[in-house]
Amino acid sequence: MAASDDHHAVLDRQTGPFDTLTAALGGLFVGHCLASVARFSVADALDDTPRTAQELAEVTGANPEALSRVLRLLAAHGVFAASDDRFTHTGASRMLRSDHPQSWRDFVATFGTERTVKQLGYFDYSLQTGLPATNKLNPDGFFAILQSDPEAGRIFDAAMVSKARIQVASVLAAYDFSDCGTIADIGGGQGHLLQAVVDAAERTTGILFDLPPVIERAAEIASDRLTLQAGDFFKDPLPVCDTYMLMDVIHDWDVERATAILAAVRKAAPPHARLLLVESVVPDDPGPDWSKAMDIMMLIHTGGRQRTHSEHESLLQTCGFRLERVVATTSDVSILEAVRA
Repeated sequence: MAASDDHHAVLDRQTGPFDTLTAALGGLFVGHCLASVARFSVADALDDTPRTAQELAEVTGANPEALSRVLRLLAAHGVFAASDDRFTHTGASRMLRSDHPQSWRDFVATFGTERTVKQLGYFDYSLQTGLPATNKLNPDGFFAILQSDPEAGRIFDAAMVSKARIQVASVLAAYDFSDCGTIADIGGGQGHLLQAVVDAAERTTGILFDLPPVIERAAEIASDRLTLQAGDFFKDPLPVCDTYMLMDVIHDWDVERATAILAAVRKAAPPHARLLLVESVVPDDPGPDWSKAMDIMMLIHTGGRQRTHSEHESLLQTCGFRLERVVATTSDVSILEAVRA
């Protein structure tokens, strides 16, 4: 084969099926690198001055050569920029700083925790059974781990606050909460969304509803307009309110339990009430989308799933709600507005 033929063969390989597979498989290591630099606070160590890996390693405690190789891979994907032997920030890498207003540091860092790594080790179990890999670590499931391990609960809370920073801002910009009256945030965690809504919409009041340990950790946000109510949405009656808001709650559960949650909302909701589901909606388009990766995360963590527009609509109908509209936001979530059917 002539040299020119060899050259064309290489080009064909690089743009063909082999390249597709290597790009997909390489993403596994990009994710690991992201989680590690977040845990080592590398973005915090880098200011506006270009730094070498050696300089960053001295601050973060990483190995200089290993850090250089990790940053080279991340820079190839737009997280940090590399020039000669120095690294600078990009928009994406700045979001890994703890002082960024929309910091994702704590959320990204959770992908490198020992528990997450162990769960990924049981991925085949999820593929074979359809059950969450978490069951191999604790038969009672993901949320039992959080309740039994205070440190795991703290890490999870920090990750959810981190993840929600962009989501909360995008929800406030996309939806008018001014006439929502009293809003119950069901399974609202630390109340970051509800507090932001109540602060932005002066005529609203809020009730944060979550498990007792979660409510204890959220005690400092209580005010004259925001009250806290401990309970289990599978067992306890929900508050009677004008608006029910659930952000990234339904995706945690399979159809049976998601139906139970929405049925509890339907039972408590007065005739005029509205329901706001803040969730990622899986597009019908077959191309890449973050929601499809999140769907696999739900599979191995909780046994839940991300849903398409039609799957959300069907779930709501089953529980006595009618989907009125879907409001897109600038983040990965949409607002599905429903009323009693």
